[in-house]
Amino acid sequence: MKKPENAPLRFASLSDAHRHFGLPAPLHPLISLIHGVHTPAESGDAHQSHVLSFYKISYRPRLSSKLTYGQGYYDFDEGGLLFAAPSQIIGSTEEQEVGACGQYTLLIHPDFLASYPLAKKMRHYGFFTYATNEALHVSEQEKELLLSLFKTMEAELTSRLDEFSQDVVIAQLELLLTYANRFYKRQFLTRKAVHSDLLQRLEAALEDCFRSEDLSGRGIPTVQYLAQRLHVSPSYLSDMLRALTGQSAQQHIHDKLIEQAKEKLAATALSVSEVAYALGFEHPQSFSRFFKTKTALSPLAFRQSFQRT
Repeated sequence: MKKPENAPLRFASLSDAHRHFGLPAPLHPLISLIHGVHTPAESGDAHQSHVLSFYKISYRPRLSSKLTYGQGYYDFDEGGLLFAAPSQIIGSTEEQEVGACGQYTLLIHPDFLASYPLAKKMRHYGFFTYATNEALHVSEQEKELLLSLFKTMEAELTSRLDEFSQDVVIAQLELLLTYANRFYKRQFLTRKAVHSDLLQRLEAALEDCFRSEDLSGRGIPTVQYLAQRLHVSPSYLSDMLRALTGQSAQQHIHDKLIEQAKEKLAATALSVSEVAYALGFEHPQSFSRFFKTKTALSPLAFRQSFQRT
């Protein structure tokens, strides 16, 4: 079967990625730490998007682009960290420096983590699925701390390996990810102007959804749908909301659904089934279970209690 012309390149191993981007062969088959800025080798597909079979963490001293939120832009020019998970598409033909490596770039095959608790924890770090324009921006002090961890890993990986080498690298990696988690929480709070605007636009998007007459045919708004409307990744939207409101995007949608349901049950003569369909539920039974789970009352019991007060 012929490969589609614009299909992303797929790198099954660290050696494949190193070879394609003109880098020296990795010292270890399951982990590679690239120090120094590198750009892709000049070839016809040098700037083609690609899919890795391993994790990628890259520190770039300058992120010369714009952080995009809908029709607005938030300029930044400082350094920061970018993350990518296995099977995630990286880059595009429209972007510059698609295959470029930053000052430090760490590539980790999942097999390197296999016998460690960190292997299970990796999926809980939402920033591995953030978009490139949702990078972590760090202060000078934060940068020095992160670079010290990269340097420790580099020293360990380039010296003679022994039975403790993997333990040391894993410990430094877990510490780096813990700091990244902390710094992202700080970023959500310190960039309140941007994120408050994003929150307002989320509320407006939800209002549009619930006012729409075709909600019964389109279904309940999803995190993916709202993220696309707001031009952010679903995981970034959920983590941002959790930092600002204590709730994930899914919980936020559910709260809005309950508000709408209560309003319709209290202020209209619609039957429970009609309320369910109006809110995008495919089956009235699903709506009734959802409502009772959230309020401890069935829709009919809520309506009756409201009418008695």
